[in-house]
Amino acid sequence: MGYDLRMGAPSVSPTEERLQQSYALDRLWRETMGTLGGDTKETPLRAVVEVLEATGTAYAVIGGVAMQLHSREPRTTLDIDLAVRRFTDIPRDALIAAGFVHEGRFAHSDNWRAPGSGPPAQRVSVQFSAEDAGLVDAVARAQLLRAGDLALRVATASDLLVLKLAAAEDRARRPSKRRQDLMDVVTLTEEYPQAAAAIGGLAHRVERLTATLMTLGRDRGPER
Repeated sequence: MGYDLRMGAPSVSPTEERLQQSYALDRLWRETMGTLGGDTKETPLRAVVEVLEATGTAYAVIGGVAMQLHSREPRTTLDIDLAVRRFTDIPRDALIAAGFVHEGRFAHSDNWRAPGSGPPAQRVSVQFSAEDAGLVDAVARAQLLRAGDLALRVATASDLLVLKLAAAEDRARRPSKRRQDLMDVVTLTEEYPQAAAAIGGLAHRVERLTATLMTLGRDRGPER
C-alpha cells in the first residue's frame, strides 16, 4: 500500500498540507517497520494542543514537527517536542485527565506518552523542554499557525534555527542526533537566509560542526 505525499488542494493551507504529508510519512514508516497499529502524530498533536490551549499554557511546538512546518521538504518524526518556559508550567493534571501518561522527568525534558490502549512503543512520545533562554524566547515569540480547524503555536524559523544549532553543538548528545540537528540547521539556513544572517559566524560554526561530526562518525563506527 502506498501513500500520496502530494496531499492537499488549492484551498488547503501550507501548514495543513505539510502536516498531512508528515502524517502520511508516519504511516509509511509504520508500514515499513511492520507496526501498522501504531499512531501517527495527528490525534496526539491535536489532543496535547487542546490541553495546552484550554489551560492557557504558553508553549511552542519545536523539534521535527516545527521543522516540517518550516520546510518544504516532507519529513517525519514520531515524537512531538514542545517548549514551555518552566517545567512547572506543564499542566500535568489536565494531561493525565486527557489520557496522557507521564513517563518521567529527565535532565532536559519531561516525557509523556500519548493516550491509547496499545503498547507504549506504538504510541507517540510527547516531550516538554524548558528552563533554557532559547526555549523561553521561542515560547515568547511563537507564531499561531492554522491547519484546518487546528490552531497551534510554533517556534519561529529564527528561534528554531537557534535551538537546532545549540543542539548540534551539544557534545552530550549522540552523534546521530547531532548530525540530524546539523542537517536541520542547513535546511533552515537555505530556506530562511535572513534568519541565518542574524546568527554571528554561522557558516564557520556549520563548517566546524561538519568536520567534528564526520570525525566522530569515523571514530565510533556504526551506531547501534
